Amino acid sequence: MQTNTLKHFVSFIIVLTFFTLNNVFAQVDKDKFIVVLDAGHGGKDPGKHAKSGLKEKDIALKVVLGIGQILEKEHDIKVVYTRKTDVFVDLFKRGKIANDANADLFVSVHCNAHTSQAYGSETYVLGLHRNKTNFEVAKAENEVIFLEENHEENYAGFNPNSPESFIGLSFMQEEYLDQSIKLATNIQGNFTNKLKRKNRGVKQAGFIVLHQTVMPSVLIETGFVTNTHEGKYLNSKKGQSELSTAIANAIKDYKKDLDFNVGNHIEKPIADTIPTTENTITNVVFKVQLAASSKALDPKPYNFKGLKDISRQKVGKLYKYYYGYTSDYNQIQKLQIQAKNKGYNTAFITAFKDGKQIKVSEALKTEKK
Repeated sequence: MQTNTLKHFVSFIIVLTFFTLNNVFAQVDKDKFIVVLDAGHGGKDPGKHAKSGLKEKDIALKVVLGIGQILEKEHDIKVVYTRKTDVFVDLFKRGKIANDANADLFVSVHCNAHTSQAYGSETYVLGLHRNKTNFEVAKAENEVIFLEENHEENYAGFNPNSPESFIGLSFMQEEYLDQSIKLATNIQGNFTNKLKRKNRGVKQAGFIVLHQTVMPSVLIETGFVTNTHEGKYLNSKKGQSELSTAIANAIKDYKKDLDFNVGNHIEKPIADTIPTTENTITNVVFKVQLAASSKALDPKPYNFKGLKDISRQKVGKLYKYYYGYTSDYNQIQKLQIQAKNKGYNTAFITAFKDGKQIKVSEALKTEKK
């Protein structure tokens, strides 16, 4: 029975993938950077709550409205809300709102809870659970689907209580993972460095609400309503204002990086100029990713601090810029060092096989024929 449910769910993933990818390729450039703000829970779904009467849905909404108020002051940012009042919104509808808005970012705000006095903030991107704790957090947020009508039909038999149901969840978000992690890191950095909050880290887990979106997406657990001191902070105007400001600034910094770093697919192989070694891997090429941006720039040295052999590729609404093109892993490591010396401190190595991006670890397992 579980096998059939899993098959139906995987089929749903595949169908939804083709649908959303078609939407991605149909998207057109726009003047404003669109951010969808999602206040978790609402209406008949209070979310996490404490004995003191604190409710996650109320805190999340106030924080989201505060973020929106800050971002709406930016002339080149448009804010879209999944809810602005105390109403219940199905998880799949939240994702649809973001997709229909052709959004650049999806940010979902929540609060945590625990039987202990646990405290601190953490930000999630979509992925498989690395441990039982991550699974329990995602499970608690996903169980809201049981409050929805026709949830078995809308989620193709997805069961939040079954780890097996999460197989395939991260498939659609793979192209946006690096950008989602970048935003999540910005958020946690602001919480830690500006607000001096306990940093519980950037994590991966299978949140349905993130799975529904086709753009960089994060889910923020701002803190624990069940912690005596943190609960009071989350429910205070000061705490909510500080959280809103930290998140809004993280979003603005993310956008600024995209605008600064800055597709048509242009490849300029340099493999002919590079000597092969025993580390050359057949049918696999490596590149150094320098940046990802919403802007398209000519892959010329003057746009990339003098670096030559730049290529760009459009993935969804982002342009990814690469330095180098070689099947020699030793050589790509040298090019990565060159890129970092030029100021691209976050440059990292990527691998492609037959034109499709694969994991570097997978590429290195390929034996030379």
